[in-house]
Amino acid sequence: MEKNTEHEEQIDKNEELVGESTSSEDRKVDSEQSEEDQMKEEIDPFKKLQDDLSEAKDKYVRLYAEFDNHRRRTSKEKLELIQNANEELIVALLPIMDDFERAEKASNNAEKAGAEGFLLIKNKLEKVMDQYGVKIMEVGAGSDFDPDFHEAITQVPSPEEAMKGKIVDVIEKGYLLNEKVIRFAKVVIGN
Repeated sequence: MEKNTEHEEQIDKNEELVGESTSSEDRKVDSEQSEEDQMKEEIDPFKKLQDDLSEAKDKYVRLYAEFDNHRRRTSKEKLELIQNANEELIVALLPIMDDFERAEKASNNAEKAGAEGFLLIKNKLEKVMDQYGVKIMEVGAGSDFDPDFHEAITQVPSPEEAMKGKIVDVIEKGYLLNEKVIRFAKVVIGN
């Protein structure tokens, strides 16, 4: 029995040694896994920072492009505002210009000396308006009707077949301010 007891003790010791070696191997595997986890955790924050940086760069580029577009749009609006700042004044002067033209037609029969002074004033007004970008629309009888530039006052039977749908007479001249219509030419159209 003593031998059996010794033998059993020996088996118990061997089992303990095997258990210890297995647990030390488990510990080594666990420590290797924990090192890998730590590496992954270290890599993950780095990857996260890279992603954040990439996202911030993208946001910066978009904001810069948006700002650049806004700057261009604002500059264009400012230029248009400057070019058309005098529009109200010029529109108010147009009837005076019309009166000068009517008086010129009527004065051809009147005294020549008074007509010269009158023409001098009219020419000065035309020069001032030209300096500020006001241009008279070139419209005459036989021109094509364009609703972007002309206002049809009335229609009359056309004297010729070729005049159908074309301008027969100009009642009031049209004006452009920096290529923008500030007054449509009032015309009569043949039908």
